[in-house]
Amino acid sequence: MGSPAQAFGFGMPWESLYGYSQAIRAGDTVYISGQLSHDSHGDFVGADDFELQVSTTLGNLDRVLKQFGAERSQVVETTVLVRNLRENFDTTARLHAEYFGRHRPTSTVMGVSDLALPDQLVEIGALVRLDVKP
Repeated sequence: MGSPAQAFGFGMPWESLYGYSQAIRAGDTVYISGQLSHDSHGDFVGADDFELQVSTTLGNLDRVLKQFGAERSQVVETTVLVRNLRENFDTTARLHAEYFGRHRPTSTVMGVSDLALPDQLVEIGALVRLDVKP
């Protein structure tokens, strides 16, 4: 029988309010919930600044990867939810490509009409395989 799933959270109030984990490791797979633009205190960052929100969101993705000893090159899939996609697609594509460098995970980008927080413009989730060599 396999080992139990290992959950991770930032300790933010919305994790218990909504009832979810930032990530769960099951075997060699880490499922990362959609990350958003907040600082270590849980304060939202970058209202009306799409590029800052994407950068901060990817920084939070790095924090989750670090928790599991994972590298960006072990991300096999991303899901990117974007408000005003037509207006923000080029910036989304550029920052996603810069973040991963030569590594190219699969990715689904979706335009959405709304996200969890009123000023939130982007949310990025990921699937990680720890058995992939970095």
